[in-house]
Formats: sequence, C-alpha cells, structure tokens
Amino acid sequence: MSKVTFAEISPSEFFYRNRDLAGFSNPARALYSATRELVENSLDACETFGILPDIYVRLTPAEMNGSDADPRDYVLKVQDNGPGIEVKHVPNAFGRVFFGSKYTLRQSRGMFGMGGKMALLYGQITTNKPVTIKTSSDGSTAYTFQMMIDIQQNTPIVVRKEASPADGFTGIMVETTLMGDYGRASGKIQEYLKQTAMVTPYANITFVDAYGNLVVFHRNTTSFPNPPRDTLPHPYGMDVEGFRRLLRQTKETTLFNFMRKKNFHRVGDRIARKFLEYVQMDASMDPKSLGNEETVKLVNALHKFQEFLQPDADCLSPLGEEILKAGILKEIDPEFIAIAVRPPSAYSGFPFIVEMALAYGGKNLAAGIKVFRFANRIPLLYDETSDVVWKVVNEEIDWRRYRIPQNAPIAVISHVCSTRIPYKTVGKEYLADRPELEREAKNALRENLRRLTGYLYRKGTMEAVKRKKNIYAKYLPLIARFSTELSQAKRPPRYRKLLDEGEAVEGQRTLEEYR
Repeated sequence: MSKVTFAEISPSEFFYRNRDLAGFSNPARALYSATRELVENSLDACETFGILPDIYVRLTPAEMNGSDADPRDYVLKVQDNGPGIEVKHVPNAFGRVFFGSKYTLRQSRGMFGMGGKMALLYGQITTNKPVTIKTSSDGSTAYTFQMMIDIQQNTPIVVRKEASPADGFTGIMVETTLMGDYGRASGKIQEYLKQTAMVTPYANITFVDAYGNLVVFHRNTTSFPNPPRDTLPHPYGMDVEGFRRLLRQTKETTLFNFMRKKNFHRVGDRIARKFLEYVQMDASMDPKSLGNEETVKLVNALHKFQEFLQPDADCLSPLGEEILKAGILKEIDPEFIAIAVRPPSAYSGFPFIVEMALAYGGKNLAAGIKVFRFANRIPLLYDETSDVVWKVVNEEIDWRRYRIPQNAPIAVISHVCSTRIPYKTVGKEYLADRPELEREAKNALRENLRRLTGYLYRKGTMEAVKRKKNIYAKYLPLIARFSTELSQAKRPPRYRKLLDEGEAVEGQRTLEEYR
C-alpha cells in the first residue's frame, strides 16, 4: 500500500506550478501578459492620485547564445510618472504574492494583486535574472532595488539596494528579463496599447518595440475621470466568512451599532432597526456573542430582506461620454458615434455601470462588426466568444430590425466598471454572463442602434435629395432655354440659385424629421 504524503506550498509556489492560470502559458502570451500587467499597475497608480499618466514601455532583445530566433530573452522596461512607492513597501510589493493595495473594495484594474508579481516571477523562472525597480516619491531621492523572489517561502530577496539623486523623477520604473516570443506576441501587444490609448485618451503612451520602432499614443484630452473611492460591502453581497471577519474586527458593543455604522454600505439607523426586527434579534446584544447558528441565520436574512437600498455608484469611476468619445475619435475617427451610459445597477451587492458606444463608418473601420471590450479600463483581447458582451452583440440583438446594411463598418465599444468585475478566470479576459450585466449591455446597445438607424435614414434621405438636385441641374437649364425660345422672353438668370435654395429647404426638412 503506497504512502500518502501531505505538504504545504506557498502562494508563489502555487503560481509557479500553475502559471497558465494567470495568462503566462507560453512565451508569446507571457510577453503580452507581463507588458499588460505592468502597464496597468502604472495607470492605476497615476489615476488613483489624479496624475495625467505618462507611460514609457520598451522591449529590448537580450543576447541568447547569439541567436535571433524566437523564443528568446527580452528585457521589458515600464516606467511611469506616478506617486512612486514608499521604500519600506517595495520589497513586499514586488516580491510577495498576495501583498499589495488591491485588497479593498474599490474599482481598479487589478483585482488579485498578483499580476505584476507574476510577470517578475515568470522572468525569474525563465531567465534566473533579478528584476530592477527604481522608485521616487519626492523627486529628490530615488531608490533602486535589484530583487528576486524566494518561491518556496513567498518572500523577497533584495540583491542590491542603493539611493541616488532623483533629478525630479517621480514614479516607478520596473525592468525585468523574461523569455518571450515577440514575433507572435507583437500584434497583441500593439493592439493592447492601441485599445488602452482609446479608453485612456488622457494618457501619453510611448512604446519602443523589439525591432526599435517607436510608437507614440498622444493624449488628446486632459479631462480625467474622478478617482475611484473605497466603499463598504453591501448586505446583499455578504457571506458567512465575510460577516465573521467583520465581527472579529468590530469595536461596537451592540448589534444595532454594528449594523448601522462603518460596516455596511447604505445602512442607516432606520434600516438597521427594521432589519433587526425582521430577523427577530435583540438590538442591544453584543455582536461578538453571536453563535454559529445565529450568524448563519443573520447572513441568510441579509439576502432576503427587501428594504436594503441598492448600492450607489459614488465609489465608481466611469469614463463618461466626453472621455469615451475623445478616445474613439483619436483611435478610430468614425463617421458617426452614439454613446449610451446606463444608470448604475448591481449584481450580488456589487455596483456596476455599463458604458457603450457605437461607431459607424470612417476610414479605419473595415466591413462587419468589431467588438472592443473593456472592464475597469482594461482591454480584453482573448476569449472573445465567451464574453457576455459578444453574446449580446451576436446572439441577443436582431440587427435586421434596425435596418443596418449587411457588412456595414461598425464598432461596438463596451466598458464595464465595478468594484468587483465578474471575470470567469484569473487571467481577466472575459466577463461572465450575469443576467444584470447582460440586461444593461443589451439596453445600451439598443439605445445606440436606434440613434444609428436615425442617422442612416437621414443620410439616405440627404443622398436622395442630392440625386434629385442632379436631375434638376441636368434638365432645368434646358427647360429654361426652351421656355425662353417659346415665349421670346429673357432667360431666367437665377435658376442655379433656385436649385441651391431648394436643396437647403429639403435638407433642413430632413434634419428636423431626424431630430
């Protein structure tokens, strides 16, 4: 009989063994994922502190046995102009999995606090070279670290640390060496940066690729979305474990104060009192005295009580019509744009907002429908057909009903912002088909399609007016000449002006009908 061996592994060890879960499945995907994770960390840092981002990204081939063939080692450098990180936090922030600033209930690109660390971990396990991190918070002194990760212990190893003059530099610079396949990853990386520029038109992004080509995405607006704020858990999203944690942390001595103060989102005195009456529990009892059965009973009641207010969206940071339109004009420049921002909604107690744009025509759109998906300003480039927005666009909407020409050049741009994006995987590539999310996406797309239908009707009518004018322009001079010869009167000198006035009147009538 074989002996069963039990063992414990650290979080770093787990992701070392299962790096496919985080999007580091092969050299091409890993190069894309590492670039994406470090860029998103930089954007989050800048936006949280209200700084217009300036992001610099460079990929440089490293020598690898003199071979230029992929896969090979690349040096990835990402630098921002953000607030930097306090020196005391740098080793753990980059060298300890599940240590970071992402573990509050707040809208952010990152959810798990491990993407950047996975990029560094992947670099270490493929090239065994330390990562270089440079940070400055005050623009006076910069601190440079060379680090590795003790994978078995999930702890940082500081190889070298030094201070130097910052010369006005503030922010973070991360430089890591990793095995990649830029030949296969180049398309995804460039598309990711282009779509990032679309959804963050207030950012300057400079990219130097592995072949030395320079691509710059300039900001075209200084309008900035309001920074997201931390919020409290909503009762509808609470589970037994979360409730127990609140009980352990609370300093309140009565259940009434525990329910109404700094623990739950939008629960005031009146609602707290009515809830405790509903669950038939003593408002004056000590919350720490709750037993297991009472705790489970109370949490079940939280989900059934109908008078809790829905989550508000004050904690969210949607793009808004102005910023979304600026990004679309900058990167797509279509003939027509319609934008719908849906009212705040919620799933499982988590607030979310759906913003959706519909772009038509222009030189940059090919025939057919292209879907751009964003979640908390992250471009989602993989697993498109598994996403709820793709399902809405391709399965839930009858495009013939809106009289859209077949193979019309259309782009659907969707952005979902939430304190908890319903991703289906750790890799953050597609959204689950939550009924609430599907409903809002469908309503937003229908609203935009109605506006596009009106635009196409007006455009068709104007083209008909133009064709009519061409006919008039062809025959009216002949009619004028024949009439003059028959009547022996002077030829009407202003018939061309009559044509222009007729077109203006017809066009104005069409415009009024469209409005």
